[in-house]
Amino acid sequence: MEAPAAPHNPAETRLTVTSPEQMRELGRRLAKLLRAGDLVMLSGELGAGKTTLTRGLGEGLGVRGAVTSPTFVIARVHPSLGGGPPLVHVDAYRLGGGLDEMEDLDLDVSLTDSVIVVEWGEGKVEELTEDRLQVVIHRAVGDTKDEVRHVTLTGLGRRWTEAGLDALDA
Repeated sequence: MEAPAAPHNPAETRLTVTSPEQMRELGRRLAKLLRAGDLVMLSGELGAGKTTLTRGLGEGLGVRGAVTSPTFVIARVHPSLGGGPPLVHVDAYRLGGGLDEMEDLDLDVSLTDSVIVVEWGEGKVEELTEDRLQVVIHRAVGDTKDEVRHVTLTGLGRRWTEAGLDALDA
């Protein structure tokens, strides 16, 4: 009888980003760590930079099409231009329930072949896989022009234990 797998402590990195261009650059650097089968969940206030980060991911992954907020279409697929995995960009903001409401998107089918990025995915897509990257972006709220964002990346599951998240703050 096999012993149960040892729990994997989450890998975590915290960064401070001071401009939209730095957020895009973070996405480009993060893309180098991603591979087909990865689920990235993005959380943060409106205007925190989730879509800007995803633009950088798209650039780093070398996918086709401009990465824009999929709020009104729920999901967009950006095929790779160079043989890498496609980027599936989902905005779950308007979806109230859990994974059941997202079944029509067939994310479970796409996951093995794609990098799936879900904005506002907390409580909705965790059931897809134990291995996921949670990205939380905090920004000042209210009437402010402050561009500073505090980004916490938490890798959950075996996939992320040695994925090199700590290299992102170098």
